[in-house]
Amino acid sequence: MIATLTGLGLSSAAGLNAYIPLLAVGLIARFTDLVPLGAAWQWLEHPVTLVSLTVLLVVEFAADKIPALDSLNDVVQTVIRPSAGGITFGAGASAVDLTELTGTAAASAAETGDGVSWGPVIAGMVIALVFHAAKTLARPVLNSVSFGVAAPVVSFLEDVVSFVTSLVAILLPLLILVVFPLMVAAGVWAVRGRRRRRAGKAADEGAPAGERGRQ
Repeated sequence: MIATLTGLGLSSAAGLNAYIPLLAVGLIARFTDLVPLGAAWQWLEHPVTLVSLTVLLVVEFAADKIPALDSLNDVVQTVIRPSAGGITFGAGASAVDLTELTGTAAASAAETGDGVSWGPVIAGMVIALVFHAAKTLARPVLNSVSFGVAAPVVSFLEDVVSFVTSLVAILLPLLILVVFPLMVAAGVWAVRGRRRRRAGKAADEGAPAGERGRQ
């Protein structure tokens, strides 16, 4: 259960920012014993990986704060964030011996020859994709309503949520039972806000010119 909660938190954080949870896992695994990565995931704590992720995080941090460029960045991240979600869920799950969770036979069936359990990877990709989609749908609406002013603020808040969720997933995974539903609720609110905005815009465009003027 702990491994599942850790993976759940990390993959949802990856849906907001791909590189923060990857860096969190890599750094904590390298400098502490809190995340003993399985053999298939130890590349995450390699210095070259950590430096590369840091550079990518800086680029992502800047690009996501600029209106219009943030939407282009979201398109590019459609592949990257789900991939990061799959990696972090798989790495988080590898920190707990599968034989302790499912039994030797089940664990052997779940893993391939390279030691990767693909169930958690696929689950992480789906979770990250869902949160990425909610972020991608909500951002243009916020930019339109605020004339781009909200973009850097919202992006910074997303980065903070991703960072805090990553740490909670690793250090206090039981709290993911509280954090994850809150993130889902925020995502649902964002998507519904976009739908209401589009519905209002369509109704306004369909109204007679005189009525639109009075509005």
